[in-house]
Amino acid sequence: MTVGASSSSSWRPWLGHGLVVSVLVGLAAISFCLQRGSWWIATPTMSHWVWAVAALLAYLALSAWFTRNQRHLAEARNSATTGATITVAYASQTGFALDLAERTAQSLNDAGIDAQLVALERLDHARLGATRRLLLIASTTGEGDPPDHALKFVRQLMPQAADLHGLQYAVLALGDREYANFCAFGHQLDRWLRHAGAQPLFDLVEVDNADEGALRHWQHHLGQLSGVTDLPDWSPVDYQPWRLQRRQLLNPGSVGQPVFQLDLVPADGALPDWNAGDLVEIGPRHPSASVVALLRQATLDPEASVQVDGQARRLLDVMVAAHLPAPSEIRTLDEQALADRVKPLPHREYSLATLPSEGSARLLVRLTRHEDGSSGLGSGWLCQHADIGATIDLRVRRNPNFQPPVDAAPLILIGNGTGIAGLRAHLKHRIRQSSRRNWLLLGERQRDIDFFFSEELLAWQQAGFIERLDTAFSRDQTDRIYVQDRLRAAAGVLRQWVEDGAVILVCGSLHGMAPSVDAVLRATLGDAQVEQLIESGRYRRDVY
Repeated sequence: MTVGASSSSSWRPWLGHGLVVSVLVGLAAISFCLQRGSWWIATPTMSHWVWAVAALLAYLALSAWFTRNQRHLAEARNSATTGATITVAYASQTGFALDLAERTAQSLNDAGIDAQLVALERLDHARLGATRRLLLIASTTGEGDPPDHALKFVRQLMPQAADLHGLQYAVLALGDREYANFCAFGHQLDRWLRHAGAQPLFDLVEVDNADEGALRHWQHHLGQLSGVTDLPDWSPVDYQPWRLQRRQLLNPGSVGQPVFQLDLVPADGALPDWNAGDLVEIGPRHPSASVVALLRQATLDPEASVQVDGQARRLLDVMVAAHLPAPSEIRTLDEQALADRVKPLPHREYSLATLPSEGSARLLVRLTRHEDGSSGLGSGWLCQHADIGATIDLRVRRNPNFQPPVDAAPLILIGNGTGIAGLRAHLKHRIRQSSRRNWLLLGERQRDIDFFFSEELLAWQQAGFIERLDTAFSRDQTDRIYVQDRLRAAAGVLRQWVEDGAVILVCGSLHGMAPSVDAVLRATLGDAQVEQLIESGRYRRDVY
């Protein structure tokens, strides 16, 4: 982990030179006191003393030039490399934000990305201008105030105009919902950066009282940012056992990857409560057969009992939910030593397509494949390896930034691919509320193959619950058409709906769709109005 340079580094060379000069002057003074009078046959004349003083001053001047030059070179090197690194800045009152910033930087370093950790007050316009990617972890203290050490940044830097169009950033905002100005400083930083032209890597993540689900959501984004989806969770996930009730391939023959609809129910008890826009966290597993083969290759017993966190568990049960080492790494280990060494697999997040009243948690999962042909960790488990009736580790998690409007305001729903899952839940909620002014814009590849939930959506449109439906199937014509193109073509309708108080919800691809839709919104409505929509909660996104 690279720690950002502080002002203390600038005075260390001066201290060294000062100590050298002090020692020399001290030795001269001692010699002078011990040797009074003509202490040498060639006692220096006044001109010799003048030359000696001049030489001392020249030494000090040369040292000062060298020190300053080295500092400028170091700053130049730092600026030259800033664009290739990620700066992780923190504003911490009690130390919690600092701890999370250190974990963030360490996770990025473990993924092979250079991360520079720096206190917020160490950032200035020059460094921000040279930075290409910035992650901010910011606490809010008191009634919406910044941490004490961040006051310099707030008072000196934020009132100044800044051009940060070359900067991409993300904010992890820490707070307590018991206070009226929840996560206020994090939101203040987010607004300032957006107004300065910086582009969000992903939407602000709010953390209420160290909520582990929100922190795992931040880690989920770190995995996407680093390209390493197997970054370990910072804390264990409290999963509950669910049962895979149904799995259906929805797009056989698609030019894209297969998409499956999965329905899950609790293994014991009733469905928990959740709202439209909420998520599930899944604990993925390896196929049991492959784990058994690995253990037997290392002459280890899959049925052996091992101790994990003070509880007796079967080695196989531990290993199916852990990162698997290479066979050569475990040949010298016994069963307990292996259980002590492995780390659990990280969670995966999926949007909920149903409401509890529908009797199951429905997911829409696209099977992803790596370059070597292997399946993605979460999608491979859910779409290929888990048998119908198998136990799935699952946790329902609130997603407060993607909740339905509190009233019957017009609703614009924009999404692509499996993003229709989260939008479907919102439409179902609106139907239950008898709110009919809903506009759905949906993008996918082929209408005949990839129009997920088509019968249901068209029936809702026929019944008047979807006032307007715009679809963009990119592969159905020579010229590719995407959902942002449909939105741009309906610019006049968009302005009218927004003028009527519409809320805009976007769900789907973080790369491609979401920034393109944002660009159309800004081109149509203007930056100022889009910023107002964000700040008032009328423009929300759940993108991945």
